[in-house]
Amino acid sequence: MNTILVPTDFSNTAYNAARYGLLLAKQLGAGKLVLYNAYQTPVIGDAMASTVALIDFDTYQQVSKNGLEAQKEELEGLDIEGVEIDTLSVFNFLVGGIDDVCKDVEADLIVMGITGASGIEETFIGSNTISVAKHTKVPVIIVPANASFTSIKKVLLTCDFKDVSSSLPTDAIASFLKDSRAELHVLHVEKADKTHSNEAVFETVPLETLLGQFNPQYHFVSCGNFAEGVDSFAIANEIDIVIVLPKKHGILDSLFHKSHTKALAFHSHIPLVVIHD
Repeated sequence: MNTILVPTDFSNTAYNAARYGLLLAKQLGAGKLVLYNAYQTPVIGDAMASTVALIDFDTYQQVSKNGLEAQKEELEGLDIEGVEIDTLSVFNFLVGGIDDVCKDVEADLIVMGITGASGIEETFIGSNTISVAKHTKVPVIIVPANASFTSIKKVLLTCDFKDVSSSLPTDAIASFLKDSRAELHVLHVEKADKTHSNEAVFETVPLETLLGQFNPQYHFVSCGNFAEGVDSFAIANEIDIVIVLPKKHGILDSLFHKSHTKALAFHSHIPLVVIHD
């Protein structure tokens, strides 16, 4: 682990994620954290007019740079040795441009905040976090607004044991486990009406072959709702971070959004690592 990228909009949610990212960088041995602000100039136009007016570009550029420097100073106040803090201000779309930015700064990991608030409390970063996690192939850590960093000692990997040999992002998972030196737990959430059988033992064999060096502990729970099943297990077993493999469409939305609201469906203090196959 060398570089962690933290997109920010200077909100409390983004600052909390940046603080989490900095402390995580220390644990993982990452030498650099890059605070990144993607800014755009709003367009003001009249539907009856053939021209539009652009807000002064230089003003938004300066606001972006000033905000990054202020946030950098706040993080430097935490006095975390061994982690360099850089800033990057770019006229860009956050989601669409994230892969290019990761390539430019050689980011190994993205850390972003998310909030369950609605309306005026919803931040730009919070509303785009799920889109970034879906779009980029770089692992993304999603930090709930109420999450505080604690040293990662227990990692939970959610897995359905299907096509493990061909689809499991073994290298990314192994790298995170090696750097964090955390204990690995593997959880399969089964349908509420399904009973466990001896076949469950055989389902773990391919994964054991790939991640056996970490001595994973396997768990099977029955629950009609995936988010609730993961949430309950994580709380009961004092899990510090959860790895999600979003092979199924909608799995990220199901974890973070309840019906008809933007309240967090997943527990509000446990970060998630999204790793694509």
